[in-house]
Amino acid sequence: MLTVEELMTRDLVTLDEDDDLVRGDDLLAEYDIRHLPVVKDGRLVGLVSHRDLIRALARHERTPGAPPAQVRDVMTRSLETLKPTSSVHEAIHKMLDRKFGCVPVVEDGGRLVGLLTETDLIRLADRLLSQEERH
Repeated sequence: MLTVEELMTRDLVTLDEDDDLVRGDDLLAEYDIRHLPVVKDGRLVGLVSHRDLIRALARHERTPGAPPAQVRDVMTRSLETLKPTSSVHEAIHKMLDRKFGCVPVVEDGGRLVGLLTETDLIRLADRLLSQEERH
């Protein structure tokens, strides 16, 4: 059985709840990514997507003089997660059924260890198709 830990992205860029949204936007652009896990003491507490930031920054610009919006104001808190030992099949169904672009991977206690993304699954599909074409 192929497991999530065999495919997940491990080298993660993360945010803190107190970071402002501009920092999140800067990180997305700098690393060319679409999702930023939010961690506190190594534990997953939320997730901010590119779409979340666009929506929040657009709303914030309409309020002159407002204090900078923080990650805690826009992050998704109730997250579906996977364990490193979860099957890739389970992960694919979770992502398809819920229309997720990624799913955080956590160990017991909520410690963030990775992120399984659509890109990770596309890499798997490419690898499998290449193997099929060679046979």
